[in-house]
Amino acid sequence: MARRGKSGGKSGGRKAVAAAPALLDVTKKASAEGPAEGVYYIDTGDCELIADQDNSTGWLLRINGVMSSHIDLADPLFLDFEYMRWMSALIESRWPTESRPRLRGLHLGGGACSLARYFHAAYPDARQVVVELDGKLAEYVRGWFDLPKAPLLRLRVGEARAVTETLTPDTRDFIIRDVFAGALTPLPLTTAEFNGHVRRVLAPGGIYVVNSGDGPDLKNAREDAATIAAAFEHTLIIADPAMLKGRRYGNMVMAGSDQPFDDDPQLARRLLGGAVPAHVWNDDKVRAFAAGAQVRHDPVPRADEPGADAPGPQPLVTG
Repeated sequence: MARRGKSGGKSGGRKAVAAAPALLDVTKKASAEGPAEGVYYIDTGDCELIADQDNSTGWLLRINGVMSSHIDLADPLFLDFEYMRWMSALIESRWPTESRPRLRGLHLGGGACSLARYFHAAYPDARQVVVELDGKLAEYVRGWFDLPKAPLLRLRVGEARAVTETLTPDTRDFIIRDVFAGALTPLPLTTAEFNGHVRRVLAPGGIYVVNSGDGPDLKNAREDAATIAAAFEHTLIIADPAMLKGRRYGNMVMAGSDQPFDDDPQLARRLLGGAVPAHVWNDDKVRAFAAGAQVRHDPVPRADEPGADAPGPQPLVTG
């Protein structure tokens, strides 16, 4: 779930044309020639690459009917979706770009790798891994867009939780969860047990940042907040006032850390200055918002469930 913010917070979707374009399966051609409008077969269904009518160097990526990403080929520091701008502002608040920290980032959910591309431009010495479930989509994206090469940016094909569970403790400065199946994040990526794995992989002072999508009842957002608050001593929420008041469908950015989030006036001003102004809720407000909400847990597997102990597929890595 994503909303565009460049022109006052457009909805993250466009009206379908009368005749849908034919599905293409031209990975090698796409890799050689760069982006071309069309609908393409991927491992999990299809994706559509759309030229941005408002930006001559911009491209939109829709995955299985849901708007996923935007890339500006001329400017990696331009982020079209407001929730991505909020995430980048939060990361830069903790690690100012002028200090050129050598950050280690993990992105759960790839899409067009918009944020990974942004952070490479903002932090040239960063080392990032993007975990993408769909191998063919990863191959397309690597060919379409000017992504940095390994080891600066590695695309790892695999399931986000399975990959996270294999990672060495204290090896990431930030972890971003931006994975959706339809309008919501898959349950295994939202539980206390998964948050425990994230906490283990984060280095001291690291930040876990999630894109939490929800509707006006905010039930999913409250449960997300409660589960993150149970795993981390310090939390934060960024969202626009309409979303915080349950007036629309949209996105909240939530974060957890073992260190306090500074009361950064520059961050507050930056968030208010965007096309969709956003507010910051500190830890007290987050915990009040989450009060009484369920902390999610992994379902207990049945002993007689077929394949319960079978190992999952091993992830692949592309440069």
